Amino acid sequence: MLRNLARLVIAGIAALAGYHSVFIVHNWFDAGSHPIRLHYLIVAPVLAGILGWLIAPLIILVLKRGSDYIVTMLQRVPTPDAVAGACGLIVGMLIGALATFSLPRNLPIVGSFLPFLITLFAGYIGSVVAVRRREELMAIFERAGKSEKKDEANSVPGGRKLLDTSVIIDGRIVDICRSGFIEGALLVPTFVLEELQHIADSSDPLRRNRGRRGLDILAQLQELPNVAVEVISDDFEDVAEVDTKLIRLAQELGVKVLTNDYNLNKVAGLQGVSVLNINELANAVKPVVLPGEEMEVQVIKEGKELGQGVGYLDDGTMIVVDNGKRYMGRTITVVVTSVLQTSAGRMIFGKPKDVEQMVEALQ
Repeated sequence: MLRNLARLVIAGIAALAGYHSVFIVHNWFDAGSHPIRLHYLIVAPVLAGILGWLIAPLIILVLKRGSDYIVTMLQRVPTPDAVAGACGLIVGMLIGALATFSLPRNLPIVGSFLPFLITLFAGYIGSVVAVRRREELMAIFERAGKSEKKDEANSVPGGRKLLDTSVIIDGRIVDICRSGFIEGALLVPTFVLEELQHIADSSDPLRRNRGRRGLDILAQLQELPNVAVEVISDDFEDVAEVDTKLIRLAQELGVKVLTNDYNLNKVAGLQGVSVLNINELANAVKPVVLPGEEMEVQVIKEGKELGQGVGYLDDGTMIVVDNGKRYMGRTITVVVTSVLQTSAGRMIFGKPKDVEQMVEALQ
């Protein structure tokens, strides 16, 4: 059916060409001195149509083989080359078509064909140049895409923030978001989800519980009414480390990273990526303790130095008590002597308040 339809179309085109050929031949040889005879206008299209119908199978075969050859060649061409070549062809043909507007149309013989040839040649030149400069063109498109992503991130009120695996497992992010101190959308890359799933499927019970806790924390975040959690599929196949992927993704999107990983914090800072560290936030909101203040502390273990005892406040701050080893298992009053702030947290140093406690401890 399709083959007969194709033959009919070719015959129709041939008949139309035969009809127009009568006028062309008449203008060339008769120069318009005599009118065209009617039988020429009937016989020429009929003969051309019959000829077109007869040679249509050959034309169809040539077109089919030609199209198969072109498809086979295109399948061998790498996708970046094909895309660059197509873009260059379109741009080149547009430039060629615009350039032909200034050409005279009354040139002998080539007047009607010259614009088409120039447009085709310009398209060829454009495709060749685009294929040879494809890496530069891809770099331009990548920079434009990164700029668009950054503009999109900056348009969100409060900005967007990438969640690290450690901050999800930690769980304090839920309370921080519930309090309203975090604004904007929270982005969870798929490679972070895959790492959480891998941890949750671990044979180690401790790791398995940590992974399942992280998945539960994500579910709680999605249920919060004032927090938007977005799962993004951006990934880097050439990078294996999750932390490295996070840093590169943050650079491309122009967003901050939420984490409590000390090493990630340092590496990201060296590469110009802003980091919001949950541990630093926790240390910042701890009550200020000054030397000379008193507090109740339960000594639970001995310290590293001789005679030292160690206790903890409710927020987890470590208190080192000089000569506190003898108070093991007791709650005593401690006078703060100094406070040491480190990158890992805050440590408080103190000593027992009075001699009575020391006497009771000796007894």
